[in-house]
Amino acid sequence: MAENTNQTITLTQEWLTEIQTLKEQMAGLQSDRDTAWESAQKWRQLYNTEAEQRRTDAQLSQQAIAFLKADLHKLSCLEMETLAAGTPVTAIQQEIEQLKSVEELQAKLIAVIKERDRLLQALKIEQDNHAQTRNSLTTALGDAIDSLTRERAGGEKESK
Repeated sequence: MAENTNQTITLTQEWLTEIQTLKEQMAGLQSDRDTAWESAQKWRQLYNTEAEQRRTDAQLSQQAIAFLKADLHKLSCLEMETLAAGTPVTAIQQEIEQLKSVEELQAKLIAVIKERDRLLQALKIEQDNHAQTRNSLTTALGDAIDSLTRERAGGEKESK
């Protein structure tokens, strides 16, 4: 009978030890789950911020496109009027001949140079925005790969 009691106590202690080990493993897994959830939340927030920036950039680009289309339409109408008068060179010559003084010619030249400079600036801004977007997306992709690599490395260590 005493032997039976000792055996029961031993089995009970083994079960209690096993239960304690399982509780510790469960607590560790819950901690890992919470860490992964926080990381996912962080990435979700970063993604949402980036997406909002892209939407804003897209809206600004759409506005710029609309403005440029209006300018293009205005210039097309002017060009059509000019082309209707003859060949492009002839039309330009006629427009220059309509200018009555050197001051008018200078004013026209200044207006054309300003328009050229504005278009060059718009092109530069668009190129800069494109480069910034490419860099942002490359950085975000690199961060995501690094995070995934760390999580996989952590998962392999835990499984061993």
